[in-house]
Amino acid sequence: MLELRIAGRDFGQPVLGEIFVGIERGDRICLMGPSGIGKTTLLNAIAGLDKAIPESAVLGREVLRVGYLFQEHRLLPWKSLMSNLRLVGASKREAEELLMQVGLAGYGAYLPDQLSLGMARRAALARCLAVKPDLLLLDEPFASLDPIMVAELKALVSGILDAQPDMAMICVTHDDKDVVSLANRLWYLNGKPASLQWTDTVGDPQRLEKLLGRLRHG
Repeated sequence: MLELRIAGRDFGQPVLGEIFVGIERGDRICLMGPSGIGKTTLLNAIAGLDKAIPESAVLGREVLRVGYLFQEHRLLPWKSLMSNLRLVGASKREAEELLMQVGLAGYGAYLPDQLSLGMARRAALARCLAVKPDLLLLDEPFASLDPIMVAELKALVSGILDAQPDMAMICVTHDDKDVVSLANRLWYLNGKPASLQWTDTVGDPQRLEKLLGRLRHG
């Protein structure tokens, strides 16, 4: 589906080292690593937003539809939720169905700033889904949400993936529980410059705890 052949990325000093890894349809990947190690940088490279990374470094992206849920919702604040979805190609009916899917039925006329953080993030997720993505990129989607909102959004993401088993996902997170509930693969990014220390499947929670303990402590 997608193959990464990233030779490295620096911002005056090295951030990413060599990243050679593949992504298959149906992969549910949680991307973990220390704060500031380069996880968002890697996500931006995969999405094609980092123009310093040559297109040849991400093989297969040109034929994929990519939905990206940023840490900030990035909805156009002067446009209603309906208009935000229509701008990325959703018909009126599709936009209504997407808002219903993320629990925002009846909110189509609202502006983003009229919503809570959790609601705005769900609206941004609806916009991601409007492009009918083959690959869903999530950058700390549960950050700054209260536990109830986290549970609701996590269940929503899991349900979307279950309903579309060919869709792949890469989710940046710091929470081990997200790996348990969402992932069938773990990427662990660490080092100077950062590289993927683990790219394999994960097992039961006890094995995951031991694995993450080993990765975190070198």
